[in-house]
Formats: sequence, C-alpha cells, structure tokens
Amino acid sequence: MHDRLKIAAFKDNKYSLPPKLATVVVINPASYTHEHKVNYNEDVPIGAPGTPLMFKGMPPETISFDIYFDATGAIEAPTLMPVNKIPIGIQITLFKKVCFEYNGDIHEPNYLIINWGSLVFKCKLSSLKVEYTLFQKNGIPLRAKASCSFIKAIDAATIAKEANNKSPDLTHLIEIKQGDTLPLICNRVYGDPSYYMEVARYNNLVNFRKLVPGTKLYLPPIK
Repeated sequence: MHDRLKIAAFKDNKYSLPPKLATVVVINPASYTHEHKVNYNEDVPIGAPGTPLMFKGMPPETISFDIYFDATGAIEAPTLMPVNKIPIGIQITLFKKVCFEYNGDIHEPNYLIINWGSLVFKCKLSSLKVEYTLFQKNGIPLRAKASCSFIKAIDAATIAKEANNKSPDLTHLIEIKQGDTLPLICNRVYGDPSYYMEVARYNNLVNFRKLVPGTKLYLPPIK
C-alpha cells in the first residue's frame, strides 16, 4: 500500500507495460468521492401518468479529490522529492504532464492508475480546475488547490469480465475450454448453434473446427 497518493501514467488501457511517468503528492487528499451511477429511461409519454423505469446502462465510475500544491517551504516534503521548494507553476506543469497533457504517441492523454492505501483506480483525468490561494507580493503563487476528477478507463475484455452478462444481445468475452466447439459455444450463449459462422468471421478464425483451449473469443450481440 502507498502512504502517499501516487498517479502513474500508461500508454494503453491494459496497463501492462511499466509506467512511463508518475507523480506523488506531498499532501494527501483530506477525502475523495467515488461515484457510481445507474441510468434509466425516465421519459414519460405525453398524457401518461407515469412510465416503468427501463434500465439503459451503467456509466463508468468516477473518482474526485483535491490536491494541494505548496511552495512556501512550510510543509515538510520527503527528502527524495523536495517539491515544496519548487515554484507552484512548475509543480502544476509536472502534474499536468502525467495526467492532463496530450500524448502524441497514443494521440490522447495518458491512461492512469491512482494508488493510495487500498485504492487502486484505473482511469483517465476528466477535469482539472486549479485555484491559486496564496501569493507573493509580486503576484507569484505560493499555494494552489487542484480539483481533479477521474473516469474509469479499462479495456473491453475487463469490462465484459466485470459485467459477466449472459444476455445474447450483449457482447461476450469467453475463454475456450477443452472439448468446446463453436456450435456448442453459440448454443450456450445464444441458444442457437447456427451463429457459429458469424462468430468465426467476427474473430477472424481461419480454422474454427480446431479451437485451442485458453484462446479468448468475442461473441458479438445478435440482432
């Protein structure tokens, strides 16, 4: 577990390679908010007294918290990262380089993992608002508060695994087991073995009659 909140940057949503950049806060957040939502269709037809709630989906989870930056030297920083003596502008620039800036290698901002205590959150920064709160006489800021929001960002395989959906009108990710055949899998998921050719095309299978155990297959939704 991490004593100080750490944010590490990655190039993709599989988070498999070592992080390319990271930042560690000097002052841990006083609190954070972890938000979960469920969306329903709440439209009521004209003239109707009401309507049954219809499930639409579950948007990604979000985490939000405030990070404080200080350049007064009054707050003790770890010996290995004496950022309390670095100007506020540079501290925020370094933070934005990890979390906010456009990464030309992937043509989007970095994927992130937030680590703090038991919190491990794979995400992207969705909003950043910086408030400067203390200044030198010449107007140079000495303290700032960054209000950050992060949205969960994981790959399709992980989403399918977490959802564990059984409905045939949703995309499924399955692992081939010994004895599996494509018609058997289609019958198990769709209730109809005749979809095996469509699944083979969807996964670019050359020889679908010889499925290798351990192979992952996507089963697309049926119309």
